[in-house]
Amino acid sequence: MDKKKIVIIGAGYAGVHAAKKLAKTFKKDEQVSITLIDKHSYHTMLTELHEVAAHRVEPTAVQMDLRKLFNRTKVNLITDEVQHVDHEKKMVITKNETFPFDYLILGMGAEPNDFGTPGVKEHGFLLWSWEEAVSLRKHIEETVRLAAAETDSLKRKAMLTFIVCGSGFTGVEMVGELLEWKHRLARENKLEENDITLYLVEAAPTILNMLDRKDADKAERYMERKGIKILKNSPIVEVKEDRVILKSGQEIPTYTLIWTAGVKANSDVEGFGMQSARAGRLKVNSYMEAEGLKNVYVVGDLAYYEENEGKPTPQIVEAAEQTAVTAAKNIIADIKGGQKVTYKGNYHGFMVSIGARFGVANLNGIRLSGWLAILMKHIVNLYYFFGIRSGYYMVQYIKHEFFEVKDKRNIFRNFTNRYGNVLWSFPLRLYVGGFWLVEAGAKLWGHDTWKHATSSFRNVPVLFQGLGEDSWLVGNTVRMPFDWLQEPTTGATAAETGGEWATPILSKMPFWFEWIMKIMLPTPEVAIFMQKFVIFVEMAIGLALIAGLFTWLASLASAGFLVMFTLTAMLGWDKFWALPASIALLNGSGRTLGLDYWVIPFLQVKLGKWWYGEEQAIYRDKG
Repeated sequence: MDKKKIVIIGAGYAGVHAAKKLAKTFKKDEQVSITLIDKHSYHTMLTELHEVAAHRVEPTAVQMDLRKLFNRTKVNLITDEVQHVDHEKKMVITKNETFPFDYLILGMGAEPNDFGTPGVKEHGFLLWSWEEAVSLRKHIEETVRLAAAETDSLKRKAMLTFIVCGSGFTGVEMVGELLEWKHRLARENKLEENDITLYLVEAAPTILNMLDRKDADKAERYMERKGIKILKNSPIVEVKEDRVILKSGQEIPTYTLIWTAGVKANSDVEGFGMQSARAGRLKVNSYMEAEGLKNVYVVGDLAYYEENEGKPTPQIVEAAEQTAVTAAKNIIADIKGGQKVTYKGNYHGFMVSIGARFGVANLNGIRLSGWLAILMKHIVNLYYFFGIRSGYYMVQYIKHEFFEVKDKRNIFRNFTNRYGNVLWSFPLRLYVGGFWLVEAGAKLWGHDTWKHATSSFRNVPVLFQGLGEDSWLVGNTVRMPFDWLQEPTTGATAAETGGEWATPILSKMPFWFEWIMKIMLPTPEVAIFMQKFVIFVEMAIGLALIAGLFTWLASLASAGFLVMFTLTAMLGWDKFWALPASIALLNGSGRTLGLDYWVIPFLQVKLGKWWYGEEQAIYRDKG
C-alpha cells in the first residue's frame, strides 16, 4: 500500500478530535502520516473565552499547547496560515510550505457575523479568539479605571455601561461573567457596584432560543433579579464610538459593545472552490464528505449537513466532536477497507452558565439549575479532556477553575481557593484543635479519670460522674508552672503534662523566663487561678480551631502556649509537633470549611468602614 497522507486544517474542537482518533488508530502504521495545520501553536477552549474576558481565569487557562496534546503521537504539527487548497493537485498551500494530501479534513471553524451592521468592526469587541478575549479584558479594566477619575457625569456613566449584543450562549455567559466581575472592578477603582450598568440586547423577541422556554425564562429571571437590563426586539442598527443606536431610535451611551450576535463560516475557505450554504458553511453529505469532492471532509462549525430538513447540525462542541469522529471513521474505513458510517447526531442537551455559580441546563429532559447546572458543566468539560486523552490539561482545568479563582467565582465559593486559604491545612486544623481539647479534658477531669473515660465508648459516662481527684480545678495544689516533680525511676526533672510523665524539651526553665514568670505569678494564689484559667483557654483554642473561628488568633495562642510550656520545661518531646503545626495554621486556614469564611470578611468590611471611612473615586468634601 502506498503511503497515505492525511492533512487536517484547524486545531479547534473538531480538528483535535479527528487527529486524536486517527492517531490512535494508525499509531503503529508507518504507511499513514497525519499532519495538523493551524495558525496557532495552541488549541483554544472557545467555550470558556468569557472567563478570560471577564477576568475569572488567566488567559493561559483556555490555551492548550498542541505539543502537550499530541506529544508521543504520530501527529505532525504545523503552525502556518493556509492560503489555498488545490483540489486537482491535492495540495494544501500555506504561507510558507505546500502539503500534499490523500485525505483532507477541514475544521477551520467559524467566525463572528456582524450582518453588515455599521460600526461593529470599528468600535465593537468580538469574543471568538484568545486574542480578542485578552483585548476585551484589557479594555474593560482600562475603561473602568479611567471612568473612576472622570468628572463629567454623563461620560462617566457611558464609560461604565457595558452592552452585550446577542443572547445566545456566548452572550449570556459573557454578561453573567461581567455581573460577577463588577464587584472587584468597583472595589479596585473605588466605585459603587451600582455605578456599573450591564445590558443584554437581543433582536429577537426571546432570549436563549437554543433552550426551551421554561429554562430560558428561568435564566432571564435570574439576570433581571441581579440587575442586568435585558432589551428584546431591539436590533442594533449602528455602533458609534460612544453609543449604540437601536432600530427603535433609542440610543444607549457606551464605550463598550461586545458583539456575540451570530457566526458564519470561516472566511478563509471562500477561495477553496467548495459548495457553500447558509452563513457560508460548506455543504457535506452524510459521511461528512464535501459535496462534489472525494476524500475531502468538513467537520465542526464549518460543516453544513441537514439532519432534518431545514435544520443543519448545531454549531456546538458536541456536534463538532461527533462530526470529527464520523469523518475520521470514514477515512479509517477507506484506508483499511471497511464500511463507511453516516452521521447521526447524539446531543445530550444544552447548558448555559450565568457567572460561576448559577446556570441552567436541560440534559435529555433532565432540567438542572443553579449549583447543579454549573457542576454538570464542569463535569462535561472534564469529560472533554478525557475524550482527547489529556490528563495534563484536566489537572490544569481543575486548578484554574477551583483552586486559583478569586472573589468566590466558582461553585465552591472560596472554600477551595488557594489564594484565600489553604485547603490542605483543614485536617491539620482539626488535629491541633483535637489536641487542645484532649489537653484541656485531661486537666479538667484529671488524668486518671480522663484516661479511663476515653479508653472506650462504654466508659464515656464516667465524665458525667464528676471530676477526678487529680483535676486541676480540685484543691489548691499548684501544678503549673512551678510544681516540679521527680520522675521516680530516674530521678530526672520531668514535667507533668496532663498527669503523664514525659521527657521535657528543657530540663529546667531558663533563668530569664523564670524571672518573668515570678513577676507574672508572684503568689501561689495567682498561680492557682492561672492554672484553672489555662484549662478554659485550652478548651477555647481547641473549639475555635475545630470550628475555624478566629483561627489566626487561636493558632497564635496555641503557638504561644506551646512556647511557654517549652520554656517552663513542661512540654514533652511527644507534644512538640503541635508548635510548628500551630505556626502553620497562621495561614488563614479557618476560611476553609470554617466559620472564618463568613466572619472575617464581615468584620473586615464593618471595622474597616468604621475606622477608615468609605473609599471613593472622587472626593468632594465640604470644608
